[in-house]
Amino acid sequence: MSLNIFDQPLPYVSLLPERPASAVEMVVIHCTELPDLATAREYGERVLYDSGAGASGHFYIDRDGSIHQYVPGNRVANHVRGHNPHTIGIELVNLGRYPDWWDSRRQTMTEPYTPAQIAALHALLAQLKRDYPRLQLIAGHEDLDTARLPATDDATLDVPRKLDPGPLFPWAEVLEESGLERMLPPRH
Repeated sequence: MSLNIFDQPLPYVSLLPERPASAVEMVVIHCTELPDLATAREYGERVLYDSGAGASGHFYIDRDGSIHQYVPGNRVANHVRGHNPHTIGIELVNLGRYPDWWDSRRQTMTEPYTPAQIAALHALLAQLKRDYPRLQLIAGHEDLDTARLPATDDATLDVPRKLDPGPLFPWAEVLEESGLERMLPPRH
């Protein structure tokens, strides 16, 4: 099955480090925690680093199931602290905790992922397994970035820095369909 992927490289793609396909071992699932794909694109285009690059996943899956590629897989995207060189980042458009990401009273994610998004994710993961022979693992952003920070409404409380893809993501279905193994954070 051939996927219809909209190739829309970010302006700074040529500044991102190159890597061979053999470097990719894991997919990281994110949600944008933004209202729509256009806003996610705006965030991705922002230059945040001295290198001239910003933060972005490789692929974005909109609510209608359309797949948009902002960074090619042979480039290292900045999408998860400490794991970028060996991962592919997939962002699902979803409100998450938007716009109050770190307000202690707004930590419940309520928007379900659409069936079209999950179907597109299944197809994309199958393609990525063909393209990256060492791909065996999958993780949520929340599994890899477990940092906490002071809540914006009450600095005496702390909240997760990242909580995506969150409790409404269908992990059991995705794991069964993809055949990938979930990498979970170590228990303390």
